[in-house]
Parts: sequence; structure tokens; C-alpha cells
Amino acid sequence: MPFSPSVSRRAARVIADEFIRHAGPKTGLILGAGPGHPVLAAAIDALLPGDKLTVVLNSDTDRPAMESYLADQGSWVVERVSLVASPSDAAPADVVMLAEPVRDEAGDFAKTSDTLRELTAAGGVLTLSAPLTSHATDDLAELNEEFGIGSDLVLRNRPPLRIHRLRFSAATPDTAERIAPTFRPSSVPLTSRMNIDSNGLAAGAILLGVAGLTKKVRPKSKLWLVPALAAVPAAAFFRDPQRHTDDDPDAVVSAGDGTVLSVERVTDDRFGTSTSDNGGEWLRIAVFLSILDVHVNRAPVAGKVVDIFREEGGYAPAMKPDAEHNVACYTVLDTARGRVAVAQRTGLVARRIVNRTQPGALLAKGERYGLIRFGSRTDVYLPADSADALVVPGEKVVGAETVIARWRAPKRKKRK
Repeated sequence: MPFSPSVSRRAARVIADEFIRHAGPKTGLILGAGPGHPVLAAAIDALLPGDKLTVVLNSDTDRPAMESYLADQGSWVVERVSLVASPSDAAPADVVMLAEPVRDEAGDFAKTSDTLRELTAAGGVLTLSAPLTSHATDDLAELNEEFGIGSDLVLRNRPPLRIHRLRFSAATPDTAERIAPTFRPSSVPLTSRMNIDSNGLAAGAILLGVAGLTKKVRPKSKLWLVPALAAVPAAAFFRDPQRHTDDDPDAVVSAGDGTVLSVERVTDDRFGTSTSDNGGEWLRIAVFLSILDVHVNRAPVAGKVVDIFREEGGYAPAMKPDAEHNVACYTVLDTARGRVAVAQRTGLVARRIVNRTQPGALLAKGERYGLIRFGSRTDVYLPADSADALVVPGEKVVGAETVIARWRAPKRKKRK
């Protein structure tokens, strides 16, 4: 079956992800895909009852071939996929997917982007890709600066592609409760239950490279064994196991693996209003991640990212009270229950925080969004009068699985 040689199935999975992860009912629009294109195949596989998918034909001569392709998929697909001759014939969709990479000359893509923006429904997402050497890089950078909600690099593609996700108008926080965690190409599967973060592959490859170089330079020395033996534990540090997240909307899950350090009420004005009735207090649950714990961070609740900011500080041991003033990255979420914040804090050894989300993005509960290298700490801030903690200091927790708190039932308004 014919398909585009420039878009691998892995890249197509990322391009179609916003459509795939949406529980629906939803509308999708694909441009630039012929019969059998990987992006079209991925979107068709994700169709659910109530979904509608529109495909803009590349030319009038494509219609018979596309109709034949859809017929081969069965009547269930034919009923949900419609074909149009041009973008002007298509209605705005919740998810717009540009199947082929952007290769326009510098300045030309700006015109195309205006059309794509008009085709994206309110609160919807436009997903497109571009080679790292694309002439439209500057145009894409400007769009990402203003409308970007995330991007991923797919190296397992020829050529490697940068996938961009753009949202031109704000989505509501409650939409996050109806989506699944996004597909992260940075999480590389090893087995059905265990993934490894791309940082781990890079660390292992670098150490093996150093080992090979050392052996070549000093063939009689055993010194090469040091980096060679360190490659496996270095890579294992970035392990990223599959997790099952409690789908109870009242459950708040841990942002990381480790040991609960503290459960306390604090006052903090950096995150905006907590919607608390008790002077803006927050319920803070701090978890210490030892060097042996999984260091991938996950969203404790479903919500919309409204702010990400970093603060400078020290590198005190993460299990000590002084770690509260360490270097940290804060991700602030708006949720249907109020504002929530998650802090990624460095420790004595940790020196780098990775945060892969952007303001405007929607995070599903339990979704991977970043990691901290080596010993560290994650703090979850919840509105103090809206949630109750279910863990105590010293308790072991598992990221995305352990329920650390539960939302209280909303207070009913008194009748006058």
C-alpha cells in the first residue's frame, strides 16, 4: 500500500496524537494525505462513535483512489470520513493535521498558516511537522512563540522531524479530563511494560563511546571498563515504566516515585489564587526521589498549563528542609477544581530539570511531562480547603499510581 516516504509511522503517530488522545466526540481535518498515508491511517484507527474526519484531496484525480481505500476499511469508516476538494470546502475542526512536512521557502509558510488557522476550531489544535533544515524554520519559530503548546523531535524518521502543536485560542481546563496522556517519542519502549527516556539512551551511548575511545587510546589499560560498566546504571536511571492511573476524577496522584517528606499547609502567592476560602493557603505534599527512584515526573491532576517558571536557588540535599530553596521549576495548572502547582526541585546531585510542556497545553492525569536528573524532590500544591491528603511522611509512593489526596465534594450554594 503506498505511503509517504518522508513520514514514518512513529512520526505519524505523533502528528495524529491530539486526535487520538481526545475521547470525543471530535472533528478532525487532514491535509496533504493520499491513500495509505501513515497520518491518515493513524487517524482512522482512532475513530470513535460520534467522530468525524475530513480529508482534503491533493487533486481531483485522487478521489477514486481515496474512495477505494476508504471502502477497504469498511462501512464504519466510510460513514465517518468525508472527502473535500479544497481547504475552502472544509469546516473548522477540533484537530487539524498537516500530513506532509512543511518545506516552504522562508516567508511563504506565513500565507499557508493563515489558512490553517482559519480551519482550526475554537480551542482546537493544529499539528504539523518540519525537517530541521526547513526554510520555514523562522516562520514556525514565530508561530510557536505565540501559539505553541508543545513540540517533539522524532529522530527515527528520514529526515528527522520536529512536530509542532499550535493552539490559536484557549481551551477550557475541563477539556483535560476528557483526553488521554499524550504520546511522547522521548519515551522509548523496551518491553511492553518498560520504557526508557531518550536521556537514558543518550547517557548510555556517550559512556559506551567514551569506553570505546579509551580502549583505543590505551589498549593495554583496563580503564575503559569504568565508563563501560557505568553505561547500564546510567541508562537505567532514566527508566520510564508504564503506569496505570486511577480514573476517579476525585483522585490526585503522585507526581513522582519516592518517599513522602512532608504534608503541610503553606501560604504561597506565586501561583495566583488557590480558590481556597482560608486566606490563599495550599496543601503541599512533598516527595523525595532518591537516586534509585524513577525520575520521570507526571501530572497529578488533569488541567491546562497556565504558567511555567523557574527560580534560582541552592543545591541542598533534597531530603532536607533547606531544599525548599533549591533551584526549581514550577508548572501551574488550571483545573475544574481550582489551581494546582507542581514543583520540580533539584537536590545535592541533580543539576538539570527537564520540563516538556508549555503554557496552553492540556495535561491528562498521570501524563509524563518532564524529569529531574539524579536525586531530587517534587512538591504538589493543592487548594488547602478543597482537598484532603491521603498519605503521611515516610510513606512510599509511585508516580501516576499512588493516590496522595482526594478532592472534596464542591460546596453547595445556600438558597436565599
